[in-house]
Amino acid sequence: MTLPLFEPPVPPFRAKLAESLGRLAAEGVYIGTSSWKYPGWMEQIYTPERYRVRGRFSKRLFEDTCLAEYAETFPVVCGDFSFYQFPSEHYWRKLFGTAPAPLRFAFKVPEEITVKVFPMHERYGARAGLENESFLSATVVEEMLLKPLEPYQDRVAALIFEFGTFPRHVLGVDAFLERLDGFLRALPPRFRYSVEVRNPEFLGPEYFGCLRQQNVAHVFNAWARMPELGTQIAIPGAFTADFTVTRALLRQGRAYEQAVRLFQPYLEVKEENPAARQALRDLIGRARTTRQPAFVFVNNRLEGNAPQTISAIVEEE
Repeated sequence: MTLPLFEPPVPPFRAKLAESLGRLAAEGVYIGTSSWKYPGWMEQIYTPERYRVRGRFSKRLFEDTCLAEYAETFPVVCGDFSFYQFPSEHYWRKLFGTAPAPLRFAFKVPEEITVKVFPMHERYGARAGLENESFLSATVVEEMLLKPLEPYQDRVAALIFEFGTFPRHVLGVDAFLERLDGFLRALPPRFRYSVEVRNPEFLGPEYFGCLRQQNVAHVFNAWARMPELGTQIAIPGAFTADFTVTRALLRQGRAYEQAVRLFQPYLEVKEENPAARQALRDLIGRARTTRQPAFVFVNNRLEGNAPQTISAIVEEE
């Protein structure tokens, strides 16, 4: 790798965005993206010269090191990668050593905890279609996730339990809440926990009450089959903890695969979502008024380019 003799100037877009996000972070409002390894953000968030080896872009160098440059703009990031397996202690050391300490992380808890029946998909191998013995196991979470994360506890903004859509014959709301209540009670209180559901019918007083008893946040999520963000935040009792977590993922009614086809390689906003933008502004405004921490994550699949979406939101704050 050949280092440039001079650091290239910071693009005006990035400089302005970093300043705005820094001001909000000082008020306890942390805004970032879902994941960070997107070459489509080059010359916007990332500097091409940093990732050249013998004059050519190195994908490996970029993916191994770009988190440090990400942290020059954003105060927080959501790690989606952890949904697919429990990262090793070596992986955690490498990850937290890659970015400066001010950067905070939210992590999706592995699906090993949140899937009740393994889907009929080849990546699950012999387990496809079988009951998951680790479903909502506080013991497994403690041993496989919380203990390895303890050395970095002050850098973990929140842990997210993302539950896919449960068919009614697999798990109804009453059975889900019974299992969830016992699980949340058994978790140690040293981390912030949040729950993301994708069954609209779950969003009732019993669900919100279950979370509130343990100071666990409902994750306000913009997703294909969930009520829009503005609708969710208007539900009485939806704010269940002394912090909030929000994930702006997809336009309502749009499948994930469709959004990927429409927006890759995520160079720019291709389709504005005014309703989602306004809901995010409302959530930010509420956090500033209540002085409670808020962690807001925007996905490329919402509009086509997460940094530009975030910029549009915070510049109109």
